[in-house]
Amino acid sequence: MASLLGEQLFEKSGQGPSPPKDFFQLIITKNEVIWTSWKISLQLNYRGASPRELRTSHQDFLHSKMLQQQLGTVLGQRILEYTISLCQGKFDYLERLPDDMMLRIMSYLQLKEITILAQVSHRFRKLCNSEKFWEQTVRNRCEVCTSNMEGIARAMGWRKTFFTFFHTSGSKEQYSKRRKKKLKK
Repeated sequence: MASLLGEQLFEKSGQGPSPPKDFFQLIITKNEVIWTSWKISLQLNYRGASPRELRTSHQDFLHSKMLQQQLGTVLGQRILEYTISLCQGKFDYLERLPDDMMLRIMSYLQLKEITILAQVSHRFRKLCNSEKFWEQTVRNRCEVCTSNMEGIARAMGWRKTFFTFFHTSGSKEQYSKRRKKKLKK
C-alpha cells in the first residue's frame, strides 16, 4: 500500500484573513511540511519581496502550536486536522487508489451506495458523475451492448441512458411485483 503514496501527499493554498490578505501555500510531502507565504501589500518596501518558506519535519509540525494555529486560521480547521493526521502517518489509501481501480470497486455498489459515496469527497463525486462510471454501469446491466445502444449512449450520455433504459425498467418491475403481492392478499 505504501507504493500508493507519491512524494507529495497533499497541497492546498489560500488567502489569509483581512486586513493583510497574504497568500499561503501548504505542501505536505512524505517527510516534511512546507508552509510558504507571499506578502500582499501596496507598500513600496514589500514590492518584489520574495516568498517566505518554512520547511519542517512532520514531528516538528506536530509540536509547533504556533504553525498549527496559523495554518488553521488561513486554511481552516478541517485542513489542519487532515494535516495533523498525515503527519501522524494516518493516510487515506482509498482516496489514493487510481481512478480505474476505484471505478472497478464502484461497479459492485448499489445505486443508493453510489449516491452516498458521491458525498464523501470532491474526487468521489467526480467519479460518480463521470461518463466512464455510467458507461461501465450500463455495460454491467446490459447482457449485450449493441452498436445501436452504444450510439444512443454516446448521443444522449451514458448516465441518461442508464436512467432511461435500466433504472426506470427496474423500478417498474419492482412496482409490479409489489402490486401482485398486494393483489394476492
